[in-house]
Amino acid sequence: MSRLAFRLSVAAALAVCCGGALAHGGLSMDEDTCKLRVGPYQMHFVGYQPDSASGPKEFCEDIPETGRTIVVLDYLNEELRDLPTEVRIIRNEGSEGDLERITVLHLEPRRYPTGSLNFEMNFSEPGKFVGLVTVSGSDKLVSRFPFSVGQRSPWLRLLVLAAVLALGAVALYRFGMRRLGKATRAA
Repeated sequence: MSRLAFRLSVAAALAVCCGGALAHGGLSMDEDTCKLRVGPYQMHFVGYQPDSASGPKEFCEDIPETGRTIVVLDYLNEELRDLPTEVRIIRNEGSEGDLERITVLHLEPRRYPTGSLNFEMNFSEPGKFVGLVTVSGSDKLVSRFPFSVGQRSPWLRLLVLAAVLALGAVALYRFGMRRLGKATRAA
């Protein structure tokens, strides 16, 4: 295997494991702060799993494990304190036709004058869900963000695959160099 082929293999492996991040609905990372955008407004989003088997965990997108989960939304805009906010967590079944049937948590619309709302729920099984945060003012604004619970990230699998490919490329390179050395000495 030539050096060029080896370098291309390593570059391809790095591109696979270190490529751009996946879009995640209304959630974004900005200066190490998870923000949820609802129309022109923003909320700080953080989740906790205090009873995690590997110690308490904090997250802002996918929920790492099943079990007791606490979610806190803090308003970043003062105007939100006067607007009713509704929160709904639904199972992601591809269609939101029968919303009541797929709802696993529903907080009725109400004002949060302290600028903070939180809820606790127990995810008993891994799966895919969608969070819906609705703010009602002169217009109804909805932020929709998909997330998973207790499922390994596809990036972890890609990282393992990239590592295996890189190791394979190194092994092929060394094997090729060894054969080239033997052929040179034999000639």
